[in-house]
Amino acid sequence: MDLSCFKAYDLRGRVPDQLNPTLAEKIGRAYVAITGAKKVIVGYDIRLSSPEITEALSSGLMAAGADVYDIGLCGTEQVYFATSHYGMDGGIMVTASHNPKDHNGMKMVGPESRPISSDNGLNDIRDRVLEPFTNAPEQGRYETLEVMSAYVDHLLGYIDAASLKPMTIVCNAGNGGAGLVIDELEQHLPFEFVKVHHQPDGHFPNGVPNPILPENRTATADAVIEHGAAMGIAWDGDYDRCFFFDENGRFIEGYYVVGLLADQFLRKTGGGKVIHDPRLTWNTLDLVKAAGGEAIESKTGHAFIKQRMRDEDAVYGGEMSAHHYFRDFAYCDSGMIPWLLIAERLCQSGQTLSSLIDARIEAYPASGEINRTINDPPKVIAAIEAKYSVGAKSVSFVDGLSVEFDNWRFNLRMSNTEPVVRLNVESRADKALMEAKTEELLQEMDRLNKN
Repeated sequence: MDLSCFKAYDLRGRVPDQLNPTLAEKIGRAYVAITGAKKVIVGYDIRLSSPEITEALSSGLMAAGADVYDIGLCGTEQVYFATSHYGMDGGIMVTASHNPKDHNGMKMVGPESRPISSDNGLNDIRDRVLEPFTNAPEQGRYETLEVMSAYVDHLLGYIDAASLKPMTIVCNAGNGGAGLVIDELEQHLPFEFVKVHHQPDGHFPNGVPNPILPENRTATADAVIEHGAAMGIAWDGDYDRCFFFDENGRFIEGYYVVGLLADQFLRKTGGGKVIHDPRLTWNTLDLVKAAGGEAIESKTGHAFIKQRMRDEDAVYGGEMSAHHYFRDFAYCDSGMIPWLLIAERLCQSGQTLSSLIDARIEAYPASGEINRTINDPPKVIAAIEAKYSVGAKSVSFVDGLSVEFDNWRFNLRMSNTEPVVRLNVESRADKALMEAKTEELLQEMDRLNKN
């Protein structure tokens, strides 16, 4: 049996050769055998194969004795919400996020929506799939559960509705599931929504919903300019990540959104801890300190960030990849809470999004993440470390290699999923220095790769 759909954090693969109803049924049985779950939330995204795979998964869960609570078509964060909100033993979301349309997958959590990854159960579930199964003495029950109203109420609890003012917001669901939530929220908000690629459609008529790809940004940017909107928002297919465009249609790097959200959240809580990843840090450190918070660095990746947030009881965590985590959301990531907070900030401050962001970009210009395919990543990273650690202010290995000087710093790390290294460079108020150092590092990496 092909089990290549099992990855480090979740399951993803091509349908039907890497993931299909037969395998999904076995996965359901294995999930119960390994976790012992008795009550499991199940939800699914807009992909054409999702209903069939979800039905087979549910059959496996029930055959193994677990009760299934089907919340239907939804986003990953609704599975997180329902699992923790209703005190379930676990949850499974059938989704392949922004993978190609002929793919599907699953994201699994345990009690309190704690992630199930390769280091805490996912590999055990994979191995158990290969063993024979017997039906539980008592089959589990199946029922549907309506969670949208409780979820929307929870989302609205993050903002002060009385401080909101009418404004135009462009929202691009990418034909994923985010539009369904916007339609519900719209009834409670004074905003006018310009809806782009709004209808859920697993054929993905406008391309796979992945706003990180520059070619997928134009529709949102153009609509912002055409309608004179205050901002634009775009989501991936299962809307656990959201991306921002200012009132000029400019795409905003996720790094600066982390700082803005940390600042906004700490203003509300009057302090607290904020978790961030090591790729780009100075802007976040600066804003967190100014708002009376404590910034804590964690290895990149949702399983690491969520665990660190629990350990530290952090109020907010952010990754520059557009994942944003919230203590009151079971320490999980949400693609809806961030834009509500930023919309609230625009209303309360009377400032434009560009004016909130421009000063930060000027203070800490950054390269954005640059990927390079490298034959021998460990060798190249070791050589870069040897060269650049001389005279450095600090060298850190929290995630890859981080080297810091007085006026600039960089992080170089291997991808967990592909044979590339990822470079991020930033400086203090000196864009020319940042650009020069980025070019210097890239040339050095190319040279090392050839030797």
